[in-house]
Amino acid sequence: MLTKLTDQNRITLPLSVTEALGPVEYFEITVEGGQVILTPVKVQRSDAVREKLAELNITEQDVANAVNWARESPIHQA
Repeated sequence: MLTKLTDQNRITLPLSVTEALGPVEYFEITVEGGQVILTPVKVQRSDAVREKLAELNITEQDVANAVNWARESPIHQA
């Protein structure tokens, strides 16, 4: 398939590509061996993170304790 890079640095993905991928809003872009590689990325919204934490019964205090523990780790002390 052929697509064009516009004057505004935009590329339109062919319909067959977007249909094959399904609903995608963001892509990770890498360049390897002169090729541009687009990898679909699902961005986790804060609500989804909160839902997962609730599902795992992890409280805000648990998170605060984990952050404090990590900051006290000898690895992070200079």
